[in-house]
Amino acid sequence: MTDWAPVLGLPLWVWLFILPSLIATACYVAGPRLEPRLRPIWRALDVLYLASGCLSAVFMVMILLLIVAQMIARWTGVTLPGTTEFAGYAMAGTSFFALCHALTRGAHIRVSIILNANAFLKRWLDLFAVFGAAVIATYFARYAIKANGFSALLNDRTQGQDQIPEWIVTLLSLPSRAPGEWGSAMAGAGDGLVYTPLWIPQLAMSAGTVLLAIALWDTLCRMAVTGTNPIVSEAVE
Repeated sequence: MTDWAPVLGLPLWVWLFILPSLIATACYVAGPRLEPRLRPIWRALDVLYLASGCLSAVFMVMILLLIVAQMIARWTGVTLPGTTEFAGYAMAGTSFFALCHALTRGAHIRVSIILNANAFLKRWLDLFAVFGAAVIATYFARYAIKANGFSALLNDRTQGQDQIPEWIVTLLSLPSRAPGEWGSAMAGAGDGLVYTPLWIPQLAMSAGTVLLAIALWDTLCRMAVTGTNPIVSEAVE
């Protein structure tokens, strides 16, 4: 963890692991007394998970449209370069943005044979499993973002035939610039096509894993407060 740079004077791992663990511990100690105050936050997070699932569905429809466009192009003899690569990017968006929504809907496979042995095991092993999953997902999200940053730093480009307008690349890179530079950056963006920088499709991976980590820590806190797992519709009993 030597590369975990300090943020506001504390190592990044403190913010990512220690602070959420302390929050979950506080939720367990306070118990149901915290529930009325946390309800508005839970509702907002549920809306966020639903929005992520809807975005995943949009990417899935995009895959269908790209496949249909590619079929029509073959029948008519028209060339549509890059459709295969764009379909792959959409598939990544579908997969990663669906993670948090699928988790909260109980679509992830959970083996609960040991949890069903008795009430004690069900409560404490369930808490331990969700905590472990939250830690792993947080690691995943941290290194997904790091990989995203490396791709941008190295200016990695696609090896396929997909190209996008240069102004889209500039638009998506604005958050990395100072707000005062946004106008000049967009003014200097050209209208020509450039090969897709890999950090753009990787944004779906970074955002999706961050949302999954948030959903798991949120689930842990809800379990600590209410004493029950909010994920009720499991794919495997």
